[in-house]
Amino acid sequence: MLLSVALILICGMGMSWICKKLKLPGLLGMLLTGIVLGPYVLNLLDENLLNISSELRKMALIIILMRAGLGLDISGLKKIGRPAVMMCFVPATFELLGMLVLAPRLLGLSVLEAAILGSVLAAVSPAVVVPRMVRLMEEGYGTEKGIPQLILAGASVDDVYVIVLFTTFSGIMQGKSVSVMSFLNIPISIILGMIIGLLAGWLLARYFEKVHIRDTVKVLILLSISFLLVVAEDHMTTAITFSALIAVMFLGVGLQKYREVAAKRIAVKCGKMWVAAEVFLFVLVGATVNIGYLSHVGLKAVVLICGALIFRMTGVFVCLLGTDMNGKEKLFTMMAYTPKATVQAAIGGIPLALGFACGDVVLTVAVLAIVLTAPLGAFAIDSSYKKFLAKLSDSIAMYSQYKIK
Repeated sequence: MLLSVALILICGMGMSWICKKLKLPGLLGMLLTGIVLGPYVLNLLDENLLNISSELRKMALIIILMRAGLGLDISGLKKIGRPAVMMCFVPATFELLGMLVLAPRLLGLSVLEAAILGSVLAAVSPAVVVPRMVRLMEEGYGTEKGIPQLILAGASVDDVYVIVLFTTFSGIMQGKSVSVMSFLNIPISIILGMIIGLLAGWLLARYFEKVHIRDTVKVLILLSISFLLVVAEDHMTTAITFSALIAVMFLGVGLQKYREVAAKRIAVKCGKMWVAAEVFLFVLVGATVNIGYLSHVGLKAVVLICGALIFRMTGVFVCLLGTDMNGKEKLFTMMAYTPKATVQAAIGGIPLALGFACGDVVLTVAVLAIVLTAPLGAFAIDSSYKKFLAKLSDSIAMYSQYKIK
């Protein structure tokens, strides 16, 4: 396992550096490292490490969501209003509808099989999107109109909605009845996650105010509470649940609101932790990709993914109607909402494990979606944000000039 950890870090960081030198997103190098080191190519990663891969990926995701919450400007999100709520489910719904239209025609799937495929693919990847939006907020690009906050919040909630749909469609395929409560649980779990996170953040703020401890210890406390929230969600068997990942993000929001000084210092520590966590996240996602399946995929699957993304981007455009964003800002938001990786890697193989006839097709298209959209989406964000979004200082300067005139 030590050899595997060393290979992941050295090769992952090395390939990331090479990709950045070639003006490509670093995560492409990490994904390629995982594919090559993983069980389907060189098979150099220890089996015990791969067995806990999903937990390690979740830990990395928790770190970046916590970091995102510590820097999320809720006031900016409030200004956006309606589009922020719509971004949580409208783009995913449009992509699912696109799958229902295209998959039966291109791949010969039934409507229910197309719905299962659509619910696997419809999730945007927080692992790709969130760290980039955090960087935009730190650099001040698009923050005047709340664009990174909008994308960040939507990407975090989008996954909850899609996973509930996937569970529902899989249950129908297995002959289970559809529960109205499962659909009602979507908004309830999101709201409960926000409330629990804010309450935990408030309690920690009061604690940190009264008890003076090192920032490193504060980070460990936050991580421990975040892990406990995720475990609590996993073990809940009630009809009503809460979204732990949203609770983790709002834990950071609550701490920032009630103890901003501590939140800023903790955010710096989380940023340093993300350096290692990012490598593990994307290399281990790459290790789940079975490139053997890609040989069975024809041009039709590529057309299907591209077609579904057009539906998704149309959904984002609908969400942004009536906002004060210009054409470039809308186009950036549409592109930023396309990368796929973590959810597809996590649930892409479930239909095959359940013995569904469409299992092979779902897994193959999920793998192809990761390979195509994760690096391309990251590249689109990295290469366009300085051109398409106004920097905060520039916006203030322009406003000042307008007032003088």
